[in-house]
Amino acid sequence: MTQGLKPTRTFVGATGIQYEIAGFGYRAVITELGACLRELEFMGRELIVSFAVDEPMIAYRGALAAPWPNRIADGQYEANGIVHQLPINEPSRNCALHGLVFNERWHLIAHTADALSLGLDLLPSIGYPFHLAFSVTYSVTASGLRTSVEATNLGTDIAPYGVCPHPYLRAGASPLNSWTLSLPAERYLEVSADRLLPLALAPVQNSTFDFRQPREIGSTEIDHAFTALRRHDGLASVELRERDGAGVAMTFDDSCSWVQIHTADIPGGGHDRLGLAVEPMTCAPDAFNSQDSVVNLTAGAVHQARWTISAIQ
Repeated sequence: MTQGLKPTRTFVGATGIQYEIAGFGYRAVITELGACLRELEFMGRELIVSFAVDEPMIAYRGALAAPWPNRIADGQYEANGIVHQLPINEPSRNCALHGLVFNERWHLIAHTADALSLGLDLLPSIGYPFHLAFSVTYSVTASGLRTSVEATNLGTDIAPYGVCPHPYLRAGASPLNSWTLSLPAERYLEVSADRLLPLALAPVQNSTFDFRQPREIGSTEIDHAFTALRRHDGLASVELRERDGAGVAMTFDDSCSWVQIHTADIPGGGHDRLGLAVEPMTCAPDAFNSQDSVVNLTAGAVHQARWTISAIQ
């Protein structure tokens, strides 16, 4: 523990050291492996789908996805005039999925009763020959669990970059089909049925994906990215509610111009439609190829993204 900080609770599980923070009715557990948000509760009510301390991370629950979110087609992209080949970790779609940092051990920077900062030195590797330094800070406040992720390019070449969180939100104990979703997005990204790769932007109006006015999710299956987000004071908010009005919200700043929504359709094994993945993204899916909102970090440049998960009472 960093000298001078208040003692806090830590324990060890399948995903390494487990760091607990709490305050204002919130309690969160973050893992050493991947700086993953494994648990989040408010007054004892689960706000995300968790996994057990002795289990590996399941379906990227609570993961940080960087230096790219979502998928890169065939794991290939061009940067600085060179074509790079990433390892394929989604073989069924022949894609490189959710970046590199979710399977790295992050080191402790600071840990107090209500905040945690972890760091990672991501060295150049095959397919991503760029050197990035990461820091992430989780803190509980009266407005919820705030997260800030910072990336710095320590190398000399321009590094393509993107980031997103991957929590599966829970409005409550009732089935997902009965939850009401509010999603202030004007457009969504049509994708191929077999590989979920981008095809074209389309308006949500007159589609099954129009949740600009809150409505029940029902049997709708969603695994799409949304953009053209309505904001208030620079912030966009996705809200998920039970029929009694209680629920959970995720709010993010304009560093994230996209948000991926997934109804977690995973038939078999007891994981089907347990929660709604809400993933504020700094860039579009396959952005290393399309360049859609991709962040090109020059030498020494720093990028920061922020979001908050909060209970709706």
